[in-house]
Amino acid sequence: MTHPRFAKTLITAAAASLLLSACGTPAAQRPYERPRAEAPKSEAPKVEAPRGMPAAAPTEAPKYEMPRDAAKPLEQPYSAERANIAPAPAAPAGQGPKPIAGDTGRIPIEPTSVAEPVRPEDTTFKDYGVNPPIDPLRDRMSTFALDVDTASYSVARKYINDGMLPPYEAVRAEEFLNYFVQDYAPPINSTFAVYADGAPSPFHRDGSVLLRLGVQGYQVPEAQRKPAALTFVIDVSGSMSRDNRLGLVKRSLELLVDRLTYQDSVSIVVYGSRARVVLQPTNGARRDEVLAAIYSLQPEGSTNTAAGLQLGYDMAFQAHLPGGINRVILCSDGVANVGNLDPISMIQNARGRAPDDVMLTTVGFGMGNYNDVLMERLANKGNGFYAYIDTIDEARTLFLDRLTNTLQGIAKDAKAQVEFNPDVVASYRLIGYENRAVADQDFRNDSVDAGELNSGHNATALYQVQLRPGARGRIATVFLRWQEIDTSAVRELSGEFNTWDLAGSFDAASARYQMNAVVAEYAEILRRSPYSEMTLAQLAPWAQRVAAQLPQDRDVQELSSLIARASGLR
Repeated sequence: MTHPRFAKTLITAAAASLLLSACGTPAAQRPYERPRAEAPKSEAPKVEAPRGMPAAAPTEAPKYEMPRDAAKPLEQPYSAERANIAPAPAAPAGQGPKPIAGDTGRIPIEPTSVAEPVRPEDTTFKDYGVNPPIDPLRDRMSTFALDVDTASYSVARKYINDGMLPPYEAVRAEEFLNYFVQDYAPPINSTFAVYADGAPSPFHRDGSVLLRLGVQGYQVPEAQRKPAALTFVIDVSGSMSRDNRLGLVKRSLELLVDRLTYQDSVSIVVYGSRARVVLQPTNGARRDEVLAAIYSLQPEGSTNTAAGLQLGYDMAFQAHLPGGINRVILCSDGVANVGNLDPISMIQNARGRAPDDVMLTTVGFGMGNYNDVLMERLANKGNGFYAYIDTIDEARTLFLDRLTNTLQGIAKDAKAQVEFNPDVVASYRLIGYENRAVADQDFRNDSVDAGELNSGHNATALYQVQLRPGARGRIATVFLRWQEIDTSAVRELSGEFNTWDLAGSFDAASARYQMNAVVAEYAEILRRSPYSEMTLAQLAPWAQRVAAQLPQDRDVQELSSLIARASGLR
């Protein structure tokens, strides 16, 4: 889902005055205030600037030039014209910045990897290909929907811990990147802040640079979270008895129940050959009653996922909280062998009477006969996100940290568009996001479905960029567009990234930037990208270097161990 540091802020006096007047008291002392926007007066979404910040003027905004060693956050509102953005402070090379909300340290529990043998022929993955290099003279725009899924990384880890490399089709680079804590500072008086930095790539011999783009959403304090109506849809079919998959589901849900309050409600639907209600909407404070329903679950029958979702959405409609958080959470191994098997029509039929603010989170369990495609597509079409649990340790990370802290939606249909300058850029290649591509002309088509982000969510994208020899100036202009959850008002941010914003060397970049570069190359190797020039054995020392710079981050330590282990597998 968390945080970067970059170089010292350089803002003109006028801009400093504007920020001070908009922000008032310092952020550390200022009470939380959610950014608001006027509700649109017609059905057509309205483009607005965040509260406390002016809409862009009809003439071009003043440009703030950055020092050569700066990387920059893109935090200013964009309405009709571009705004150039000032940078945030940088972290010294080799040192991880202190996270705003702390690194997600996991509670020490002995991790258990699923013992069942993994048989790739029984799993369902889809090959989305690999993005090629693009000449900006032919196409200078790169447009994609934001993605906060993390399942692909956990699935790959499961395979490696079981002693084999994952199928290349199972690897989605963007989900590898999104798995890790980032260093993006939270936005002020806006829903999002956008960051950019870059450095020469040590993994490519053609002189490429790696450009990192980061999007950080604002964090709603737990005390100010809206009431939640959660409907669990749990697969209890026969396949869920394998290696105690259902047992791991129960333990995972127990963790989530411990975080609920009297304002929240819980419903439970189960499905095997048919679907049935196990728990009617129940106050979250009635913990014993909720847990008793969870503990009572037993494997039964075939797998009618469509029936389970249909009943789950019916329960979500019954428990719906206007203005609250309304979430359906599907826990399954992805197997569907009875009833409607098409994920698109499955979710369309299931939504039925449920209001548009009911979002779907899919959580995968088990392997050996796992359907990754179904789980990912259901989450995409259900306006939610997709995660995979392979150990109780991962369950703690998801249900205690990532899910409960990100229940409240803040934006829908979030899209990014990067316009590369052909005078400076010879070619660019987006690493990952192959199945998130959006047509360039649809960037401002607000009827096109894109990504949904919740409180505190962030998303990261890396580009491999080849610069023209000796060229100086603007590398790219970054645009971010989304709709506010509460009002559907449309907003944009934009900002420029220049050659002088690049770090002089890879070692001079922040530790989190270096981490992202290693993670992206790890994914590239695993998915057999033709644009990777490294082996896992060659990458392992780079991972060790990053782990040494971020010693408190257990995920980064595990990454180094996984790469070392994977280098010995075939």
